[in-house]
Amino acid sequence: MDDSPGALQDDLPHERLPHDEPWFSALFDAHSRALYSYFVRRLPDGGRASDAEDLAAEVLATAWRRRDDVPDGAELPWMYRTAGYVLANHRRKMRALPVAIVPDEPDDVDPATFAATDDAVRQVLSRLSPRDRRILLLVAWDGLSGDDLAQVLGVSRGGADAALSRARARLRDAWDAHEQAVDA
Repeated sequence: MDDSPGALQDDLPHERLPHDEPWFSALFDAHSRALYSYFVRRLPDGGRASDAEDLAAEVLATAWRRRDDVPDGAELPWMYRTAGYVLANHRRKMRALPVAIVPDEPDDVDPATFAATDDAVRQVLSRLSPRDRRILLLVAWDGLSGDDLAQVLGVSRGGADAALSRARARLRDAWDAHEQAVDA
């Protein structure tokens, strides 16, 4: 083993501190004010104090839920990273969207911008619902099927198979309608 200064000591056993209630209390005492200040500095016009408190509490709640993931000696950087995600989510929630245009499901594929270069494919896919597009592209592009597709969709295996079957049928109908429109 290399005992020189700065040498890595990876072959030594590392004893991890228990991440229990006393650990969390110490974490809270040491870092809650820093988290609060983090949000006050980043919220528009300093934000409301209650918003900063709520967001800091959300980070601390995440630290408690994921306490086994919080690295010893790097707790605050871990919480700042988490705070960045919490703030991004908060900002997305604050964007004003009319209820009529909020999608029921995420539309993670915009047919106008995706990688397919065939304009007919883009047009046909744009006629499908975001859910059908998502299902078809998870299968076609990402190679998902069966249990993996069910997990992504949050449904049973039978539900995923049925959703895929329906999406394929709607794709066939949309393709037929597109061809009829082109031929007319």
